[in-house]
Amino acid sequence: MTRPQLGRPVGASGEETRQRIIIATMRCVAEVGYAQATIREIARMANVTSASLYNYFPNKSELIQATIAARADAAMPRLREAAEGPGDIVDRIEAVLDECGNLMRKYPDLAAFEWAIRAEHVIHPADRAATGEVGPEDARFETFREIIEGLVEEAGRRGELGDPVEQRGAVEAIYALIYGLTELAATLPPEEYHAALSSAKVLVRGALFGPASPHPLIRSND
Repeated sequence: MTRPQLGRPVGASGEETRQRIIIATMRCVAEVGYAQATIREIARMANVTSASLYNYFPNKSELIQATIAARADAAMPRLREAAEGPGDIVDRIEAVLDECGNLMRKYPDLAAFEWAIRAEHVIHPADRAATGEVGPEDARFETFREIIEGLVEEAGRRGELGDPVEQRGAVEAIYALIYGLTELAATLPPEEYHAALSSAKVLVRGALFGPASPHPLIRSND
């Protein structure tokens, strides 16, 4: 009996194989880091040959960028929709946090992948700052920041937040909270991450924006 050869599975389309390679890339980088993730290991995880993988991505750099772009394309519309949903700013922040949790359930390697890329990408952050270059993983976080800024600006127009100083403070607080939760998702077991996410929602509604806070960012309508 001849052994089945690796490559595109019978009946699989080129796009299905490409997506399988991207998922394998995310898992491999999440497990071993950017530097240690090799084309051979990624191909093994995707159940294709290295030669077959190169038919889709000519080098590791383009494969990593395609993986970042694919996950951003999947995540950003969902997060933007949550941020533009009904309710006041607290309701919409909670919706964004809930969607972050849903994304981590659907893509369990997402946070660890992103954290590894940000920590180990071939272009050092200091070099990007000097040249003005923005890496694809930086762009994702910048896009996410724009979503938060839009949420806060809308709350300001509705009269839910005070002056521009308060609004800038709200943006920084929300961004820092979600950025920190992403780091936790990369390092904690799923159940601990989701417990932290639930606690963050309590913090947002009570301490950060709630009327009981000594310095609430959100204005009461009373």
